Amino acid sequence: MGPTGGEQRRVPRTDTVLAGPAIAAALERFGRDTVKAAIHDAQDLARRGELPLDTEAVTQAALGLLPSSVTSLREVLNATGIVLHTNLGRAPLSAAAIAALAIAGGTVDVELDLATGARVRRGRGTLAALARALPAAGDVAVVNNGAAALLLAVTVLAAGREVVVSRGELVEIGDGFRLPDLLVATGATLREVGTTNRTTARDYAAAIGPQTGCLLKVHPSNFRITGFTSAVGIGALAALGPPVVADVGSGLLRPDPLLPAEPDIDSALRQGAGLVTASGDKLLGGPQAGLLAGTQELIARCRRAPLARALRVDKLTLAALEATLQMPATPTWQGLHAPADDLRVRVEALAAAVGEGDVVPSAGAVGGGGAPGVELPGWALALPERCAELLRAGSPPVMARLSGGRCLVDLRAISPARDADLAAAVHAALAGG
Repeated sequence: MGPTGGEQRRVPRTDTVLAGPAIAAALERFGRDTVKAAIHDAQDLARRGELPLDTEAVTQAALGLLPSSVTSLREVLNATGIVLHTNLGRAPLSAAAIAALAIAGGTVDVELDLATGARVRRGRGTLAALARALPAAGDVAVVNNGAAALLLAVTVLAAGREVVVSRGELVEIGDGFRLPDLLVATGATLREVGTTNRTTARDYAAAIGPQTGCLLKVHPSNFRITGFTSAVGIGALAALGPPVVADVGSGLLRPDPLLPAEPDIDSALRQGAGLVTASGDKLLGGPQAGLLAGTQELIARCRRAPLARALRVDKLTLAALEATLQMPATPTWQGLHAPADDLRVRVEALAAAVGEGDVVPSAGAVGGGGAPGVELPGWALALPERCAELLRAGSPPVMARLSGGRCLVDLRAISPARDADLAAAVHAALAGG
């Protein structure tokens, strides 16, 4: 039975609860509206007789009804063995990049020269860092994601004209995104050449005419065509005359022996590409961003384009990208290059800590649409299949991989500093199952 009418009037007032010292930190963290809503819910519990009619009880109930975090996003330990897991946000940021975000979250000199008080180019420090990382580039620019970089490049060079592209490179990537749809949105006309499996320099040459805006070279990063195939390299395309736009996709700055078939920005520039586009949150290991590198003239045209303003990146991205470019080894690089022997030692320690599971070989992957078919040898802890759901429901959640009727906990994409947290999460899942 709920409180009587007289007792209803004894329910603590909202302003009384808000004024309490226990609420002060919550107000600072969540804001007045969110805290007031929690207090109102707690008052309703008191009116129904589910709480004592006193300020302390309502205060504690309100605090318990507040969100556990200031964001609905939750940290997840990536135990899939996939270094760049798109569903988990691709590249985890380095400690330096996270620290840069904290600085950029305040008022910063993103477009201000403190010495003169004059307005200057946005993100000049980030652009300088990217230029240093790509000495073959005449100039560089940054937009908000990889697709935006390609959109800007093709719009500048081929809007109202033709973009010549191989049929075998008109790819579809995740979530149903198709490259032809993006290219048509630029206002360019697609001039498809070659076949799905074979395209030659003669095919491109035959398609070039007065309406040609650019030749487009796209790396099919998430699949492979093998057998009777041929493709035309950037150098051969550059010799044909029109500017070449090369979408290398993954954001690899320079060649990596671990990924011999993965194109990189520096090599594409040296081979003669006029503009190279790539993503910042893949192999570079930074925030979501679109990277453009190329000749001074073409980058200047991209900067002047009205579309560039709509694709502009914010101060948080600029800060995190600059810090990433200056890091010797990002978490992505460390995950890709983790020695198999080191991974085995860590997995054996995990097995000993939780007292269950088998240490088994595990083939990791690059992920993020990069280096299809490349396997990264490693090790994992094999647990019963039911553990995958229990691990996802834990705190922190752990995303493992299902294979052969088992739940594989692969440590490749997890920092060694989090091994104790992972062990506690696995132990809790086993206890709950």
